[in-house]
Amino acid sequence: MNFEDYCKEEKIIDLAKANGISLLYLLVFAVVFSVPYYFIWGFNISLKSIGENISFAFLPLIVIILGIIIHELIHGIFFAIYASKGFKSIKFGILWKMITPYCHCKEPLKIKNYIVALLAPFILLGIIPAIISLAIGNIALLAFGIFFSSAAAGDLLIYSLIKKENPEDYVQDHPSEAGYYIFRKES
Repeated sequence: MNFEDYCKEEKIIDLAKANGISLLYLLVFAVVFSVPYYFIWGFNISLKSIGENISFAFLPLIVIILGIIIHELIHGIFFAIYASKGFKSIKFGILWKMITPYCHCKEPLKIKNYIVALLAPFILLGIIPAIISLAIGNIALLAFGIFFSSAAAGDLLIYSLIKKENPEDYVQDHPSEAGYYIFRKES
Protein backbone atom coordinates (compact mmCIF):
# COMPACT_ATOMS: atom_id res chain seq x y z
CA MET A 1 0.00 0.00 0.00
CA ASN A 2 1.29 3.44 -0.92
CA PHE A 3 0.97 6.05 1.84
CA GLU A 4 2.29 9.09 -0.08
CA ASP A 5 -1.15 10.77 0.09
CA TYR A 6 -1.36 10.24 3.83
CA CYS A 7 -0.27 12.34 6.79
CA LYS A 8 1.69 10.27 9.34
CA GLU A 9 1.48 11.03 13.07
CA GLU A 10 3.12 9.22 15.99
CA LYS A 11 1.05 8.41 19.11
CA ILE A 12 2.82 6.96 22.17
CA ILE A 13 1.40 5.92 25.52
CA ASP A 14 3.36 6.06 28.75
CA LEU A 15 3.84 2.47 29.98
CA ALA A 16 4.37 3.62 33.56
CA LYS A 17 1.03 5.42 33.36
CA ALA A 18 -0.56 2.33 31.78
CA ASN A 19 0.73 0.16 34.62
CA GLY A 20 -0.70 2.61 37.15
CA ILE A 21 -4.02 2.73 35.34
CA SER A 22 -4.13 -1.07 35.30
CA LEU A 23 -4.35 -0.93 39.12
CA LEU A 24 -7.30 1.44 38.83
CA TYR A 25 -8.89 -0.86 36.22
CA LEU A 26 -8.29 -3.80 38.56
CA LEU A 27 -10.32 -2.03 41.23
CA VAL A 28 -13.06 -1.02 38.77
CA PHE A 29 -13.39 -4.49 37.23
CA ALA A 30 -13.25 -6.10 40.69
CA VAL A 31 -16.24 -4.01 41.76
CA VAL A 32 -18.12 -4.40 38.46
CA PHE A 33 -17.88 -8.19 38.50
CA SER A 34 -17.49 -9.06 42.20
CA VAL A 35 -20.60 -7.23 43.41
CA PRO A 36 -22.99 -9.14 41.13
CA TYR A 37 -21.04 -12.35 41.82
CA TYR A 38 -21.49 -11.83 45.55
CA PHE A 39 -25.24 -11.25 45.22
CA ILE A 40 -25.65 -14.30 42.98
CA TRP A 41 -23.22 -16.76 44.59
CA GLY A 42 -21.80 -15.21 47.77
CA PHE A 43 -18.12 -15.60 48.63
CA ASN A 44 -17.14 -18.90 50.18
CA ILE A 45 -13.35 -18.87 50.26
CA SER A 46 -11.51 -20.75 52.96
CA LEU A 47 -7.88 -19.76 53.45
CA LYS A 48 -7.45 -22.96 55.45
CA SER A 49 -8.44 -25.11 52.46
CA ILE A 50 -6.10 -23.14 50.21
CA GLY A 51 -3.21 -23.56 52.68
CA GLU A 52 -3.81 -27.31 53.04
CA ASN A 53 -3.33 -27.88 49.33
CA ILE A 54 0.21 -26.58 48.88
CA SER A 55 0.57 -28.39 45.54
CA PHE A 56 -1.47 -25.56 44.00
CA ALA A 57 0.76 -22.80 45.43
CA PHE A 58 2.30 -21.94 42.06
CA LEU A 59 -0.85 -22.48 40.00
CA PRO A 60 -1.92 -18.79 40.00
CA LEU A 61 1.55 -17.72 38.83
CA ILE A 62 1.52 -20.33 36.06
CA VAL A 63 -1.99 -19.28 34.99
CA ILE A 64 -0.94 -15.61 34.89
CA ILE A 65 2.18 -16.32 32.82
CA LEU A 66 0.26 -18.54 30.39
CA GLY A 67 -2.53 -15.95 30.24
CA ILE A 68 -0.06 -13.19 29.34
CA ILE A 69 1.39 -15.36 26.57
CA ILE A 70 -2.11 -16.17 25.30
CA HIS A 71 -3.02 -12.46 25.46
CA GLU A 72 -0.18 -11.63 23.06
CA LEU A 73 -0.96 -14.65 20.85
CA ILE A 74 -4.55 -13.44 20.50
CA HIS A 75 -3.26 -10.06 19.33
CA GLY A 76 -0.99 -11.89 16.87
CA ILE A 77 -3.77 -14.09 15.49
CA PHE A 78 -6.08 -11.14 14.88
CA PHE A 79 -3.31 -8.97 13.43
CA ALA A 80 -2.39 -11.85 11.10
CA ILE A 81 -6.01 -12.18 9.96
CA TYR A 82 -5.97 -8.57 8.76
CA ALA A 83 -2.33 -8.27 7.65
CA SER A 84 -1.67 -8.90 3.97
CA LYS A 85 1.39 -11.03 4.83
CA GLY A 86 -0.29 -12.88 7.71
CA PHE A 87 2.04 -14.09 10.46
CA LYS A 88 5.08 -12.89 8.49
CA SER A 89 4.05 -9.40 9.62
CA ILE A 90 3.86 -10.33 13.31
CA LYS A 91 6.65 -9.95 15.86
CA PHE A 92 6.54 -10.91 19.54
CA GLY A 93 8.89 -9.65 22.24
CA ILE A 94 9.34 -7.89 25.56
CA LEU A 95 9.93 -4.19 26.25
CA TRP A 96 12.55 -4.85 28.92
CA LYS A 97 12.56 -1.35 30.42
CA MET A 98 9.00 -1.98 31.69
CA ILE A 99 9.05 -5.80 31.57
CA THR A 100 6.06 -5.66 29.22
CA PRO A 101 5.45 -8.35 26.60
CA TYR A 102 4.16 -7.19 23.24
CA CYS A 103 2.89 -8.28 19.88
CA HIS A 104 3.80 -5.98 17.00
CA CYS A 105 2.24 -5.90 13.54
CA LYS A 106 4.84 -4.62 11.07
CA GLU A 107 2.36 -3.43 8.45
CA PRO A 108 -0.38 -0.80 8.57
CA LEU A 109 -3.95 -2.00 9.08
CA LYS A 110 -7.26 -0.23 8.71
CA ILE A 111 -8.15 1.30 12.06
CA LYS A 112 -11.39 -0.70 12.29
CA ASN A 113 -9.40 -3.95 11.95
CA TYR A 114 -6.68 -2.79 14.32
CA ILE A 115 -9.31 -2.07 16.98
CA VAL A 116 -10.63 -5.63 16.71
CA ALA A 117 -7.10 -7.03 17.17
CA LEU A 118 -6.42 -4.53 19.97
CA LEU A 119 -9.52 -5.41 22.02
CA ALA A 120 -9.73 -9.16 21.32
CA PRO A 121 -7.64 -10.25 24.37
CA PHE A 122 -9.56 -7.89 26.66
CA ILE A 123 -12.83 -9.45 25.56
CA LEU A 124 -11.68 -13.09 25.23
CA LEU A 125 -9.54 -13.32 28.39
CA GLY A 126 -11.18 -10.66 30.55
CA ILE A 127 -14.81 -9.86 29.93
CA ILE A 128 -16.07 -13.26 28.72
CA PRO A 129 -14.52 -15.32 31.56
CA ALA A 130 -15.84 -12.80 34.13
CA ILE A 131 -19.35 -13.03 32.67
CA ILE A 132 -19.18 -16.84 32.54
CA SER A 133 -18.11 -16.84 36.20
CA LEU A 134 -21.32 -14.97 37.04
CA ALA A 135 -23.33 -17.65 35.25
CA ILE A 136 -21.60 -20.70 36.75
CA GLY A 137 -20.37 -19.42 40.11
CA ASN A 138 -16.67 -20.14 39.60
CA ILE A 139 -14.62 -17.74 41.72
CA ALA A 140 -11.30 -18.72 40.08
CA LEU A 141 -12.74 -17.79 36.69
CA LEU A 142 -14.00 -14.53 38.22
CA ALA A 143 -10.48 -13.70 39.45
CA PHE A 144 -9.03 -14.66 36.04
CA GLY A 145 -11.51 -12.42 34.21
CA ILE A 146 -10.93 -9.48 36.55
CA PHE A 147 -7.13 -9.81 36.32
CA PHE A 148 -7.06 -10.08 32.51
CA SER A 149 -9.55 -7.24 32.09
CA SER A 150 -7.18 -4.99 34.01
CA ALA A 151 -4.13 -6.48 32.26
CA ALA A 152 -5.47 -4.93 29.04
CA ALA A 153 -4.92 -1.39 30.41
CA GLY A 154 -2.37 -0.50 27.72
CA ASP A 155 -4.70 -1.77 25.01
CA LEU A 156 -7.58 0.22 26.49
CA LEU A 157 -5.42 3.37 26.63
CA ILE A 158 -4.52 2.95 22.96
CA TYR A 159 -8.19 2.35 22.16
CA SER A 160 -9.14 5.57 23.98
CA LEU A 161 -6.81 7.45 21.60
CA ILE A 162 -7.66 5.69 18.38
CA LYS A 163 -11.45 5.38 18.71
CA LYS A 164 -11.83 9.01 17.59
CA GLU A 165 -10.07 8.37 14.28
CA ASN A 166 -11.67 7.56 10.93
CA PRO A 167 -12.06 3.73 10.89
CA GLU A 168 -11.06 3.69 7.21
CA ASP A 169 -7.69 5.36 7.85
CA TYR A 170 -4.64 3.25 8.65
CA VAL A 171 -2.62 2.56 11.78
CA GLN A 172 0.69 0.80 12.27
CA ASP A 173 2.14 -0.42 15.54
CA HIS A 174 5.13 1.55 16.69
CA PRO A 175 8.19 -0.72 16.26
CA SER A 176 9.88 0.16 19.56
CA GLU A 177 7.40 1.98 21.83
CA ALA A 178 3.93 1.36 23.21
CA GLY A 179 1.91 3.18 20.61
CA TYR A 180 1.32 3.53 16.90
CA TYR A 181 1.56 5.63 13.78
CA ILE A 182 -1.68 6.92 12.34
CA PHE A 183 -1.97 7.47 8.59
CA ARG A 184 -4.73 9.98 7.73
CA LYS A 185 -5.80 10.52 4.15
CA GLU A 186 -4.90 14.06 3.10
CA SER A 187 -7.79 15.99 1.54
